[in-house]
Amino acid sequence: MDGYLFSLIMIGALLALVLAGIHIVTALGVVSFVGIAMLMGGLDPALNLLSNTAYESIRDYVFAVIPLFVLMGELVARSGAAGDLYQMVNRALGRMPGRLAIATVGGNTVFGAVTGVSIASAATFSRIAYPAMVSHGYDKSISLGSIAGSAALGMLIPPSVLMIVWGVLTELSVGKLFIAGILPGLLLTVFYGVFLLVYAIRRPDLFGGQREFSVAPPPLTRDQITGSIGVGILIVLVLGGIWFGFFTPTEAAGIGALLALGLALFKGMTWRQIADAVWQTGRTSAPILFLLIMAQLYSRLLAFGGIVDSIQDTLLGLGLGPFGVLAVMFLIWFILGMFIDSVSTILLTVPIFHPIAVALGIDPIAFAIVGILAIEAGLVTPPFGISVFTVKSTINDPDISLGAIFKAAIPYWIMLLILAVLIVLFPGIATLLPGMM
Repeated sequence: MDGYLFSLIMIGALLALVLAGIHIVTALGVVSFVGIAMLMGGLDPALNLLSNTAYESIRDYVFAVIPLFVLMGELVARSGAAGDLYQMVNRALGRMPGRLAIATVGGNTVFGAVTGVSIASAATFSRIAYPAMVSHGYDKSISLGSIAGSAALGMLIPPSVLMIVWGVLTELSVGKLFIAGILPGLLLTVFYGVFLLVYAIRRPDLFGGQREFSVAPPPLTRDQITGSIGVGILIVLVLGGIWFGFFTPTEAAGIGALLALGLALFKGMTWRQIADAVWQTGRTSAPILFLLIMAQLYSRLLAFGGIVDSIQDTLLGLGLGPFGVLAVMFLIWFILGMFIDSVSTILLTVPIFHPIAVALGIDPIAFAIVGILAIEAGLVTPPFGISVFTVKSTINDPDISLGAIFKAAIPYWIMLLILAVLIVLFPGIATLLPGMM
């Protein structure tokens, strides 16, 4: 069969299964297995390849980083340290207009440096920040928009599950990807903060007006101060250790999980609550690891079938140039982000897009950060922006519709896109810090 026709059939079958509601793991597995069986001329070779792939895909030491970082985030969130962090940022901002919304962005920035999962940030701050903002007279949709929008920082600020998966699929250094996300993450935080400050100055009625300052933030208790400092130490040790080469990302994840356990015990978590955190870690990590197995099988299909070469020849043959090809990739990421989660989008596209970007001379680290920004935009893109759905289900407020949250999240979507374009034009934003490692 012609390589181009084979590529169209495989990609079309995969997208058809995903859009039909078949789980991404099943869709990847079925299409990859059938395609490999067709290429190798029988089921036995395909079965042997599947068994070898399942063993080789996740036995590597680096894969332990996923459950360990997820566990670290679970312990910090369940111990109450995330709430301590929010209160400290809130109090530090004093009488700044839009203080509570800006504190939500700041809290999500720091919390993202612990969890690595945007959905966890969205759920946590929906419970912590939303009641505080509503009690101070904030517009509900503005409040929820700031939570859903800033949750995207969870996948950009390291450690990030998306960066881990991206690094595994492309064989890039996970440590360098982590460090590459720091400067763009801080820039995005500044974008969000400035936007909210200007918005609060222009429309104080949406941010509680004088009511926001009628009640001063309560003084921090010793327990809250300890929790906040503990989270700060955790972040400095984990990211600092990776940056200065004291330990690998996997070792950093182990140390971070151990320190988070100590913080959780200090905060008074019971062993039953810790066991629940471990259980939830398994529920979060296992699907990702299964996805990685199927993604490796999918990558082998792409290699055996020459699918990457066919797509690359097609895109380069259009004469669009690097920026035109990137625009096509952006469009595909946005469309997929409307319907499926971020990890699945990476697994479907990165094995194809990464080699094309390298062939075009695009820095692979900068491309990874741009891709993560574009994919994260899907979290707040209708009709199925997962971050918006998470916020809506967490607050359970019948007065707020999904449409209102999507509308309030539009400025954050725009700022994600602006930062992605800036990194395309100035790759040093993403490559400066990794180059210093």
